Amino acid sequence: MIAIDTNVLVHAHRRDSRWHSRASECVRGLAEGRAAWAIPWPCLHEFLAIVTHPRVYAPPSTLAGAIEQVDAWMESPALVLLGESRDHWSMLRGQLTAGGVHGPMVLDGRIAAICVGHGVRELLTADRDFGRFSSLTTRNPLVD
Repeated sequence: MIAIDTNVLVHAHRRDSRWHSRASECVRGLAEGRAAWAIPWPCLHEFLAIVTHPRVYAPPSTLAGAIEQVDAWMESPALVLLGESRDHWSMLRGQLTAGGVHGPMVLDGRIAAICVGHGVRELLTADRDFGRFSSLTTRNPLVD
C-alpha cells in the first residue's frame, strides 16, 4: 500500500503551489485507482493546520474549503486511513531511536511508525527527513 504525506496533500490542494499539478495528478491517480492507498491521520490533521494558517498562506484556505478537500479524498473507496495500532509505542520507540530523532521530527517518526505498523510499502513525500527511517521506503512524486 502507498501512503501520502502532508506536503503532497498540501501541494495537491493549493493551486498556487508550483508543484500543484504533479501533486494533484499523483493524489487523483491513487484516489481514482483500485489499489488501496492510505493517508495517516496525523497527515490530515497537519494538512488542515497548514493550509488554513494565515502565516503560511496569504490568503489561507478557508476551513470550509480544506474540509471539503478532505471530504473529496475520503470519497475514494480505496482510501485507508491509518492511525496508531495497539503496538504503536514499540514501533514509535524503534523509529525514534533508529533515526536519532528529536524535537519537531518526532511527528515524522510518528508518521513513519504508523506507516510501518500498517505495512505501507512506500510513503510519497517531499520531506527528505523521512530518509532517517530505514524501515520505510519513500519517494518524492513532485520531482522526476
